[in-house]
Amino acid sequence: MNEVEPQAKPAPAPLVDVEATVAAGAAAATAKPQGSRASTLAPVALVVAGGLSVQFGSALAVLIMPRTGALGVVTLRLAVAAVVMLLVCRPSVRGYARRDWGTILVFGIAMGGMNTLFYQASDRIPLGAAVTLEVLGPLALSVFASRQWASVLWAGLALAGVGLLGAAGFGGLDLVGAAFALSAGACWAAYIVFSAKTGRRFPQADGLALAMAVAALLSLPLGVLEAGTKLIDPVTLGLGAAVALMSSVLPYTLELVALRKMPAPTFAVLMSLEPAIAAGAGFLILHQALSLVDALAIALVIGASVGAVRSQARQKTPRVPAK
Repeated sequence: MNEVEPQAKPAPAPLVDVEATVAAGAAAATAKPQGSRASTLAPVALVVAGGLSVQFGSALAVLIMPRTGALGVVTLRLAVAAVVMLLVCRPSVRGYARRDWGTILVFGIAMGGMNTLFYQASDRIPLGAAVTLEVLGPLALSVFASRQWASVLWAGLALAGVGLLGAAGFGGLDLVGAAFALSAGACWAAYIVFSAKTGRRFPQADGLALAMAVAALLSLPLGVLEAGTKLIDPVTLGLGAAVALMSSVLPYTLELVALRKMPAPTFAVLMSLEPAIAAGAGFLILHQALSLVDALAIALVIGASVGAVRSQARQKTPRVPAK
């Protein structure tokens, strides 16, 4: 039980320093919004850092896909990430209810499905188009889960930017690849919801480690069937470990922490930054050129994300009552 702190006795009226009291009240009034702003921007920084890590890791994965195939890349990514997370976190498996384990199971399935379906899509359609179609899942989640018209507005603006960014890659799309990308987006939306639930039910990153183990076990048979002994080639294994750290361990951990401090709709809008980050990673690593239209689309997405964050900050900032 929490101890109840004794309330301080009010000082006698003649001893009250009126000027000091007013100054302290003003300082407190100005300090609260700053603290609220800092608490809002901190999880945003985590999301952006995670996005940078996962997209640059995905660019690296494209380079090793000819070695193992799409399913082989997914298996390497999830298996190595699961081993690292389990060794670092050493999660306890005792003291949890059946509902907690159900959350872990669904989280792991969503994580594995998101990765497997996305790499199947990127093996059939351009990477930019795949990311653009995939991000429709988080944007739909933002619209359906939010009760604020502002969130719908920012999601619509982000959708416009995402559509503009992917328009060049939509000509003659393979329908199977597009279906894989849209299905990956649905898994991404489920990943956001159950990542938040896992963060509330399990301490630190224990739940993430357990869910990643579930995802790795589900993808392992598929990867072995496609890649076979290529998975244990030293060079391939080393590249796969780098992809696992950049695309799974670091970003998923950062997102789990961010979702403990950020509403899921706001997080979902921020996910629209992924195509913009992917375009930047493609430009720097894969030497894919950026056009003026691409730059405009990225500006729209960033503007929508900034607007969503500012809306969240205004909702958290306490109002000082007028006298």
